[in-house]
Amino acid sequence: MLKKLIGSDLRELQEIALSYGMPRFSGKQIADWIYKKKVRSIDDMTNLSKSFRERLSADYCIGVSGYSSVTESSDGTRKYLFPVEGAGAVETVMIPDAERRTLCVSSQNGCKMNCSFCMTGRNGFRGDLDPAQIISQFLAVDETDYLTNAVFMGMGEPLDNYDAVMRCIEILTSDWGFAWSPKRITVSTVGVLPSLKRFLDESKCHLAVSLHNPFDRERAAMMPVQKAYPISEVVALIREYDFSGQRRVSFEYTMFAGVNDSERHCNSLIAMLSGIECRVNLIRFHRIPGSNLSSSSDAVMERFRDRLNAHGIVCTVRASKGEDIFAACGMLAGKKD
Repeated sequence: MLKKLIGSDLRELQEIALSYGMPRFSGKQIADWIYKKKVRSIDDMTNLSKSFRERLSADYCIGVSGYSSVTESSDGTRKYLFPVEGAGAVETVMIPDAERRTLCVSSQNGCKMNCSFCMTGRNGFRGDLDPAQIISQFLAVDETDYLTNAVFMGMGEPLDNYDAVMRCIEILTSDWGFAWSPKRITVSTVGVLPSLKRFLDESKCHLAVSLHNPFDRERAAMMPVQKAYPISEVVALIREYDFSGQRRVSFEYTMFAGVNDSERHCNSLIAMLSGIECRVNLIRFHRIPGSNLSSSSDAVMERFRDRLNAHGIVCTVRASKGEDIFAACGMLAGKKD
């Protein structure tokens, strides 16, 4: 089986070039062809000698995994289905918003976190995606040349597949890769503390924390990760870092009618986040099969938002995108519609 070139960093590509008796700069040329020019064939790397291309092709391929289907929402959101060899498929969502084209990327095939309101978690965990499978999502979508931002908020918990996600962020932000600013990337987490600390120390990308309930017992009933990594400890860690500059932290709060949308919840959230330079995004719950939960009304969400804003915490109600094609938050299942 041919080995894949995508997912490799510059050092690895240089080592590959050297192993064929080529100069080190040939590794940089390969990186340019893969990540900047986005070629699909080694034969297209025309500034490499023909003999080198032939020898390289005997052992390697570019390795971009194509999508098997795409579904478009009435609001322009597009959901791509990417087969995973021997283990179903993952979904990737392209979200348009004026001049922005944001790719919502999957990092795992399924998820271990088992949050009660998330379709991905309900379907179980089938494995981590490797860097090639994650980067393929950027290179294979039809909008690859027009993407402006990325959010690691698709299927899976990004910080549970830390090394692969950070390798992809390196490819996205390095001069030899996509050369994106870290400000164009947001990584979401339910609060996997050991990896979260590493991410805060090793990355300049934005952070989004899935909070959803400020009370320990109630959050644990919705999100089993609370038992291992309490949200109070997650917030305490975040307080140690400076988010007053270009890097942002947001807290995601899906609102469920009669569950976490009371004044009591709002007041506790205010107390928990007081003094942190942050934003709270209120999210409508999108119904999934087998769940008896329902979304809070617009009026309730607006009152919740206004109370947070009145206490100095910037809060917005996030616009839902792609609900009609099961592409909105919590609805990804890795299945063809």
